[in-house]
Amino acid sequence: MAAEPVNLNEFQELARLALPKMYYDFYAGGAEDEHTLKENVEAFHRITIRPRILVDVSRIDLSTTILDYKISAPIIIAPTAFHKLANPEGEVATARAAASCNTIMVLSFSSSSTIEEVAASSNAVRFFQLYVFKKRDIAATLVQRAERNGFKALVLTADTPRLGRREADIKNKMITPPLKNLEGLLSTKVSSDTGSNLEADAKEAMDDSLSWKDLEWLRSITKLPILIKGILTREDAIKAVEVGVAGIIVSNHGARQLDYSPATISALEEVVHAVKGRVPILMDGGVRRGTDVFKALALGAQAVLIGRPVVYGLAAKGEYGVRRVIEMLKDEFELTMALTGCPSVEHITRNHVRTEQERIHSML
Repeated sequence: MAAEPVNLNEFQELARLALPKMYYDFYAGGAEDEHTLKENVEAFHRITIRPRILVDVSRIDLSTTILDYKISAPIIIAPTAFHKLANPEGEVATARAAASCNTIMVLSFSSSSTIEEVAASSNAVRFFQLYVFKKRDIAATLVQRAERNGFKALVLTADTPRLGRREADIKNKMITPPLKNLEGLLSTKVSSDTGSNLEADAKEAMDDSLSWKDLEWLRSITKLPILIKGILTREDAIKAVEVGVAGIIVSNHGARQLDYSPATISALEEVVHAVKGRVPILMDGGVRRGTDVFKALALGAQAVLIGRPVVYGLAAKGEYGVRRVIEMLKDEFELTMALTGCPSVEHITRNHVRTEQERIHSML
């Protein structure tokens, strides 16, 4: 019997062994040279932690509040596609794990379980990820279904006017299952002799004319708060606040879109300074340790989202694996808080970390 994983990287290796190569590459891969994919993780390594001593940490409170929903720790499940490729129970198992860990799940637009199936599976607080296709009535229908089924917010993914070039999927001729939430709304039977059907489907359906003015349209069709995902710059952060979003997710799409875009942890502080506390800021990309969660909060994020580790846990050990991934990250984060003298997330400050730029500047 294989030993129980002791960190998130070991879950990745178990997933690699459990999954067909095509599916593992789909989950693990990034765009083009995968420079940003590596940098998402490695940029965390260049940030050091400045612990404080002789602080009473006999009680540690990891909890926080996102859009008025209290969660057990600032760790949220990011939207990732096609969970049934990892496990037959798919997003239903992931939602149950989210509920048992008292955290938020962002259901992917490209989920392999329907909005209704996930809603019926548990009492987890759920947000819905939205892409806007050329046929706007598709988005409107999905928004109505999300509202009707108790989803609490929309996460508009705004960094995908076209699909990034994911060369592993092209080489593997990756075949994805039909989008369950689009049954009866859109034909996904786009044939492609070269590359993946994912790439062909996206080219057919994605609306590359989507712009800031369309946020007004989206707000007009829903009462749900809208978070915008895919922001990496000061300019876009300011614009997002101006158009009235309820929150920002600093994200490079798991390094699956534009290679050589910055690691999200490197872009985070620029966005934080631009927003000046007007809306909550979350971030995803490269979080593999509790120390990573701590670093993100010290640099101004209210919470992090984890994507690939959740899928790896699901592939390796089903619902239990997802739960263990979240619990493992929470345990590491709690230990980091204790060792840095932070009895609650409110005690984590900018002074607790030192970035590479600060270290270089100090040597000049």
